[in-house]
Amino acid sequence: MGRRFFGFCFALLFMLAAPAAFAAEVIDSFASAITLEKSGAMTVAETITVNAEGNRINHGIFRDFPLYFTDAEGRRRSVDFDMVSVTRDGEDEPWHTESISGGIRIYAGSADVSVTPGRHRYVFTYKTNRQIRYFDDHAELYWNVTGNGWIFPIRSATATVQLPLGVAATDTVFFTGPQGATGKNARVDEAGAGLVFATTAPLAAGEGLTFAIRMPKGSIDPPSADMESTWWLKDNRNYFIGFGGLILVFAYYTRSWLKVGRDPARGVVVPRWDAPEGISPALVNYIDNKGFSGGGWTALASSALNLAVRGYVKLEDLKNSIVIQGTGKALGKEKFQAGETELLKAVGGAGRTLTIDKANGERVKSVGQSFRSAIEKEHRGKYYNSNLAYTAGGIALSAASLVALFVFGSLQPDTIALMLVPTAISVFVAVFFAGFMRSMHRGNSLFGKIIAIIATAVGVFVGISILAVVVLALASSLVQLHETPMLFAVGGIVLLNILYFFIMGAPTPLGARMMDGIDGLRQYLTLAERDRMNTAGAPEMSPQHFETLLPYAVALGVEKPWSRTFETWLAAASAGAAAAYAPAWYSGNFNSGSFSDRVGGFSSSMASTIASTIPSPPPSSSSSGFGGGGSSGGGGGGGGGGGW
Repeated sequence: MGRRFFGFCFALLFMLAAPAAFAAEVIDSFASAITLEKSGAMTVAETITVNAEGNRINHGIFRDFPLYFTDAEGRRRSVDFDMVSVTRDGEDEPWHTESISGGIRIYAGSADVSVTPGRHRYVFTYKTNRQIRYFDDHAELYWNVTGNGWIFPIRSATATVQLPLGVAATDTVFFTGPQGATGKNARVDEAGAGLVFATTAPLAAGEGLTFAIRMPKGSIDPPSADMESTWWLKDNRNYFIGFGGLILVFAYYTRSWLKVGRDPARGVVVPRWDAPEGISPALVNYIDNKGFSGGGWTALASSALNLAVRGYVKLEDLKNSIVIQGTGKALGKEKFQAGETELLKAVGGAGRTLTIDKANGERVKSVGQSFRSAIEKEHRGKYYNSNLAYTAGGIALSAASLVALFVFGSLQPDTIALMLVPTAISVFVAVFFAGFMRSMHRGNSLFGKIIAIIATAVGVFVGISILAVVVLALASSLVQLHETPMLFAVGGIVLLNILYFFIMGAPTPLGARMMDGIDGLRQYLTLAERDRMNTAGAPEMSPQHFETLLPYAVALGVEKPWSRTFETWLAAASAGAAAAYAPAWYSGNFNSGSFSDRVGGFSSSMASTIASTIPSPPPSSSSSGFGGGGSSGGGGGGGGGGGW
């Protein structure tokens, strides 16, 4: 009675467990039929029988196949691959491919059709070449039958290899297990003119079957000279595309720069105490910076000061804001330059004000746009040609070169990422230094230049330290991939765009002449008192002379040295003159400190005060399988697959 009871329970458990075992999605059998031709070309038909249960296999399965192998020097070489057909249960099956890292993925099935649960037999047929390894004393087919990337276990795997007529294997070896394993759970048998490799134990997910067949030297024809040339071009297409693009971009930019980007000859710069051709401070700022600096707010601040000095407005400092008040002075026949009219219009008549603070940010923004537009409308292209069309052409050509490299080349996503990191760092460093050199050109004070140099030195030290660590790590990876030269091609293309972005623009002949005059004015405003006194014909210092040139000093960023010069003159003129001086164009209290700090500090802070009131924009949404070096996953072929 007891035995019958336990027997009944065992049978019941078996019946309950059997459906669960059957329902698992597995590869019941993986049978590969390989026909090797004397030319070295191969035709492979893989019959993959799977059990689909709608878990991972819904529309069909996919097969990954590598398109590269590693030669004896560790370099990646491409192989030929042509997909012939895909069938399911004896009928043609729709299929499509997509590129994956290092290879190709073939999808069997259609996204519009779901496969029925149960067993299905898929046959992938493809042709491939460049899979034979040629050694001094033999030829070898080292082939990864299944690949080690399947997400399903494989219950049995076989590979039937049909050798060319008259060719016999001199030795064979096989391996099973995960990538790099040297398991021997397989056997090899002769079958007519071919060989059959078969596993003797199931393969778990991620495990595969690999074999190697040694054949006499000369039994498989080596590639012809034409084929070698074709393969060589294919292997080195990254260099042709990358460095070809670099040369093309360089030639384009150089030709364009020689045509439109060279600066006209500059004259001799001599100190002068007036603006060239009587232009306004705002226009001085516009010409000197080849466009507006600081978003145009420095130019607007200098214009406000200029109108105040001339008596048309008065400035009032309310600590957290600036008030520009109209005085009602008759305009008369005095000439107002571009931008000044817009600013006077925004202020209004006598007693009317333009308050610059956070509460009026939108109005200040609108005034700034009108101010800049008026100047640019009248003077765009008159003093300086940015030549943006040429730069845009270079950027487009560079983008096309990089896209061609990434799409038609053989760079892998990991390699591309390794290249982009040092390239991005180089871009940052180049832009940083360009900004530094530009700030030095604008004539900052000696103290400001010293601080800028110290900050740059610290930044360079930290940057180089970080860059060295990153570059060493990335270079090591790129050396292993033998793609270091491509870093110079990609980085060179990017850096050419940065370089020519800064040098493509050029002054017009009129602009070059005006820049000479502006440089002379800057030189005069920053001269030491002794040197200024030795300048022939220079006017004597006076409050009127100081105030007339103060807006220009603000426009050029040298208001503090100019104010210190005036302070020195006041101190020498009479005792207490500096304390008694109060500009008529300004009402309010200066901050404590020296006169130069009070006047210069107020003037230079105007632009930053104006800019701080502007509301922020809204957020925008080759190895061998023999001699101890073989293993599972080695050789040609391989890949893996899964369901979709």
